[in-house]
Amino acid sequence: MNHEIMMIMFGVGVGLLVGATGVGGGSIMTPLLVIVAGVPPVSAIGTDLFYAAVTKTVGGASHFKKSTVDLRLSLQLAVGSVPAAIGAVFLLSYLNDHIGFSIDTPLIIVVAIAIAICGIAMLWQTLFPPPLRPERAPKNQWIAAIISGLLVGFVLGLTSAGSGAVLALLLIAVFQLAPHRVVGTDVFHAALLLWAASIGNIILGNVDFGLAGLLLLGSVPGVLVGAKIAVKLPALALRCALAGVLLAAAGSLAVKAGLPLPPAGLVLWFATVALGVVVMYRRVRQTHPELPT
Repeated sequence: MNHEIMMIMFGVGVGLLVGATGVGGGSIMTPLLVIVAGVPPVSAIGTDLFYAAVTKTVGGASHFKKSTVDLRLSLQLAVGSVPAAIGAVFLLSYLNDHIGFSIDTPLIIVVAIAIAICGIAMLWQTLFPPPLRPERAPKNQWIAAIISGLLVGFVLGLTSAGSGAVLALLLIAVFQLAPHRVVGTDVFHAALLLWAASIGNIILGNVDFGLAGLLLLGSVPGVLVGAKIAVKLPALALRCALAGVLLAAAGSLAVKAGLPLPPAGLVLWFATVALGVVVMYRRVRQTHPELPT
């Protein structure tokens, strides 16, 4: 397939997922660029961050207009996440300059671990949602926010993954935000964080603007279509499926990094993940029939 057409199709596919489920952009795009397109990991991460920053800015502005953003919490998170992401970007560049291509394998392993964590967090959040309760900020919220931001920002700057599913889980479990404000706060903060990491990558020359343009050419209509069809699709099943895709992608990245797993073993991993997601989905539908599909 023509390279340009393939990149546009990547954008369409990831855009559909993001539009239909609200998450998954950074966690899916980097593995696609590394595994399928053969883009070097450092360039894949930098390009993915810039691509995601543009799309999250549009979403963040929309949520801000709808008053679904906890602005104070977003800024408190950014106090920790922005410097952590910038520090991670320059740490990655330093390692790449001093080690060279030998950093590719350990970096792919780190990305695989981050994506696996995102998949597990998404699956947990989807299948075991906390009970609805009034919003209640934790004691010393700003300390918890800065620490959470440091963690999410460093992982995102190093791997381009983690700004969506992991932070959403923290917003629910730690900060007890109402569901309608979790997505808005997550997306708005992600826009701030992604631009900080993207600017660092632009300065270091890690962003392929031509590639990012092709991805955006496909993802913008993909997001719009995904958002329109989301109301007609089983959202719970979609999010479970996306979590499974993330876990499968983590396995593929591990093999690319040198994990001695034969093709049959990789197929078995894919089948195990798929079966596990189906079993867990059916279980949660039986034990929590009140949850919307």
